[in-house]
Amino acid sequence: MTLEPFGARLRHAMDTRGPLCVGIDPHASLLTSWGLDDDVAGLERFTRTVVEALADRVAVLKPQSAFFERFGSRGIAVLEKAVQEARAAGALVLMDAKRGDIGSTMGAYAATYLEKGSPLFSDALTVSPYLGFGSLRPALDAAVISGAGVFVLGLTSNPEGAEVQRATSADGRSLAQLMLDHVAAENEGAAPLGSVGAVIGATLGDAGVNLAVNGPLLAPGIGAQGATPADLPGVFGAAVGNVLPSVSRGVLRHGPDVSGLREAAERLTDEVRTAVSES
Repeated sequence: MTLEPFGARLRHAMDTRGPLCVGIDPHASLLTSWGLDDDVAGLERFTRTVVEALADRVAVLKPQSAFFERFGSRGIAVLEKAVQEARAAGALVLMDAKRGDIGSTMGAYAATYLEKGSPLFSDALTVSPYLGFGSLRPALDAAVISGAGVFVLGLTSNPEGAEVQRATSADGRSLAQLMLDHVAAENEGAAPLGSVGAVIGATLGDAGVNLAVNGPLLAPGIGAQGATPADLPGVFGAAVGNVLPSVSRGVLRHGPDVSGLREAAERLTDEVRTAVSES
C-alpha cells in the first residue's frame, strides 16, 4: 500500500510534534564524549539510545549514512535497524546520504532508499542536483510511487558551497535558484505541502533566493555551526512556516542521558515554534 505523500505526512508531524529534525551523527568525538568506544558496539549503543530517546516525540530523525558506512557491513546493519525502529516509533526518517549520479546508478540509489521493501527504505533522502536536476528523475519518480520525499541541495551551510551554488547559469539565475525553481515545479499543486524539499542553510543570514517552492526547507546550521532559532525568520522570510531546522550536536551532546536528550530536543522545538510564531 502506498503511503500518504511525504509532504502531507511531514506537515502533520511538524504541526503535532514540532518543527525539528535531529541528526543521528555518531562521529568518533561524540562516541568518546558519551564514554563509548569508536567501534560497532559503541555505534550500536549510541544509535539505540538516540532512537529510544527521541523517535516517539520528534518529527524527523536524520541519520548521517557516512558515520555508519565507515564500519562496513556491520555499521550498515546498525543503520538498517535504526531506520526501522525509528519509523515504527512514529518518527519520519530522513536519510542524509546526499546521493547524486546519473542513469541506472541513480536508479540503484533510489531503489536502496526510496523503494518500499528495501532494508534502508526511508521517508526521505537528501540528494545532490549538481549533475543536472534531470539526473534526479529516478529518485523523484521512486519517491512518488512510495510516498517518500527528497531534499535537494540548494544553498548549503558550508562556506565552500557558494562557489558552485551562487554561480550564475546561462539565463542569469544563480544555480541555487535554478534548482529551487525546479523544486517548485515538482511541487506545483501539492497540498498541504509538496514532497520535494530543498536544503537551505540557517547560517546564511539572508538566503537571497526565492524560497516559495511549496515544499519543506531543511535548515542545517542550528547550534554548533552558529545559527539559532531566532535567525530563521531573517533567512527564510515568508517561507519560515515550511522550515524544518536540523540540529545534531546541539542535542546529541546532552547524551548519553535519555532525559538530557529529550529535554534538549524539547527546548529547541519550543524555541523554533516561538521564532516562527513571532515572525
